[in-house]
Amino acid sequence: MESTISNIDLAIVISYFVLVLAIGFWIARRTKTGEDLFLGGRSFGWGVIGLSLFASNISSSTIIGLSGAAYTTGIVNSVYEWMSGLPLIIAAMIFIPLYLRSRITTIPEFLERRFDRRSQLFFSGVSIFTTILIETAGALYAGTLVLQAFFPNLIMWQSALVLALVAGIYTASGGLKAVVYTDAIQAMILIIGCSIMTMMLYEQLDYDWSKVLAKTPEGHFSVVRPLDDPGLPWPGLLMGVPFLGFWYWSTNQYIIQRALGARDINQARWGIILAGFLKVIPLFIMVIPGAMALALYPGLENGDAVFPYLVTNVLPVGLTGLVLAGLISAIMSSVDSALNSSSTLVVIDFIKPNRPNLTEADIARYGRITTIVLMLVAALWAPQIQNFTGLWDYLQQMFSIFVPPIVVIFLVGVFYKRGNGHGAFWSLMLGTAAGVVMFALGEMGYWNMHYTMNVGLAILFSAVVFVVVSLMTEPPTKDQIEMYTYKKGLVGMGMEDMPWYKDYRNHIIVLVALIAYILYMFW
Repeated sequence: MESTISNIDLAIVISYFVLVLAIGFWIARRTKTGEDLFLGGRSFGWGVIGLSLFASNISSSTIIGLSGAAYTTGIVNSVYEWMSGLPLIIAAMIFIPLYLRSRITTIPEFLERRFDRRSQLFFSGVSIFTTILIETAGALYAGTLVLQAFFPNLIMWQSALVLALVAGIYTASGGLKAVVYTDAIQAMILIIGCSIMTMMLYEQLDYDWSKVLAKTPEGHFSVVRPLDDPGLPWPGLLMGVPFLGFWYWSTNQYIIQRALGARDINQARWGIILAGFLKVIPLFIMVIPGAMALALYPGLENGDAVFPYLVTNVLPVGLTGLVLAGLISAIMSSVDSALNSSSTLVVIDFIKPNRPNLTEADIARYGRITTIVLMLVAALWAPQIQNFTGLWDYLQQMFSIFVPPIVVIFLVGVFYKRGNGHGAFWSLMLGTAAGVVMFALGEMGYWNMHYTMNVGLAILFSAVVFVVVSLMTEPPTKDQIEMYTYKKGLVGMGMEDMPWYKDYRNHIIVLVALIAYILYMFW
């Protein structure tokens, strides 16, 4: 039976589209320079930074993927969400002050200053590839699944193209400021819509949690799983999840660009810690609903279709439109962020160094052109994701190939002051090659280790390469060590004479306690 959408729901969705485009075009009138387009004029406060970080990360691919995984294998994959607070804490304490005092526009620029141009170009290229073909295309694919639940006759590639066009237009026009302010709205819509649906599902179960436990397999609500668990075995919880999270929240242009646009270091830190608290929410309004769906609607064949199924079968008229608008919000917030960050990387890391005489207006023009080109590439690739076994697996397996050496050159490179450009470059090259080999062997059936454990092994290998090659070659310069490595006082920078309730370090204590409590609850 075909799903339908009422005129009221359709009006809500259309109104949302109009609002987002209006904000984009309004901000576009004030976007004149490259810094305006890529960093919002470095004017963001902590509230919009935190909400934008949340909205950009909680994309439709996250909602669809995590809900589907919770339905098929349990809530174990939720650790990627609520444990994000830990890498966010590392970012706030160490990497944000290093980035902001460097006045960089892209994260690969930091690598150029800490190591050399080779590492910058390699990391920038990998970032563009993963952001467009994994993040953006994954979000567009998930968005088409949602739309097809309402309009079954839609063709996937056409739907992906339309979604990409809408996000691409206001991103190219208004830049990061348009992205951040629309993200703040989208985050609130998303939280409200998903919260309402969660409560309605719980109502169907008579607000009795024992009914959920009785109708789901044993261990479905445990995050510490056995070694042979297909979702996330317990060694992967230690060897993979923390490092994937560190890469995403501390080194990913797609995410960190908001903090680079902060008014000052305190606004950036407060915004990042706010995002850490917000990241706890998806466990309760996106992941657990997928598990509750197993109790209410067993027998669904495709995990990626669980959340759209809930939207079309649980919610009444009006609320369906609100949640659909929230899902479209998620699509827009992830796509606009990815397009803006990728165009920033292309222009700042590749075009500008080869054309040093570019004016600010030229940089903004190149940024807008690049945004449109990348938008088309992502839209064309999105339909291919349906050939993978599941959206969540697609995303995480792709990241597991590229992430390990990147984690090493940042996390080890900031503390290991003897590390140099040669060590960083060969760690990137050989570490990525190791990830590709393990992935290929796994696909051929010769390597059966879970991808999260592959991450840990590749990180160990990359770290050895980094240290050995660095020791065999000349040491880095004094400037490379002084300005771009950890030193005493970095954690407390900007906190002088700060009232206790504004000190981000006290906020960190509360966040760590919350994460520890959730781990205890779902052990």
